[in-house]
Amino acid sequence: MELHNLKPASGSTHSDKRIGRGQGSGYGGTSTRGHKGAKSRSGYSKKLGFEGGQMPLQRRVPKFGFKSLNRVSYRGINLDTLQNLVDAKKVSEITPEVLIENGLAKKKDLVKILGRGELSAKVSITAHKFTGSAKSAIEAAGGTATEL
Repeated sequence: MELHNLKPASGSTHSDKRIGRGQGSGYGGTSTRGHKGAKSRSGYSKKLGFEGGQMPLQRRVPKFGFKSLNRVSYRGINLDTLQNLVDAKKVSEITPEVLIENGLAKKKDLVKILGRGELSAKVSITAHKFTGSAKSAIEAAGGTATEL
């Protein structure tokens, strides 16, 4: 092995083009960047959502509505879902912790019980909120609805 036959390991170099090494290489002068424009400058990076000067999508689409910074959002769980849980797991008391264990809510979620479906089991349910129809259906089945 001598200096004249040294070459990089195969696969370690990505391109045979030696860019910016004079006119004789064929890739001198503008170094394959073309003339003028943002992409020919050093330090250029395209802004997120840039569409070549066309009005970007996030500015073309109309905005409407309002979301209060103080809004409180609840994880809605229906009575039929709770009935399925009682049937499958034989649970007599439903709390947010039980719902978290069974994947129906996340740790930081506030839980609201909604009135869709039937509840036939006598269950005591503890949650952050109840709809009127859900509360009456739980009490009609002989259970209790406790708000946290």
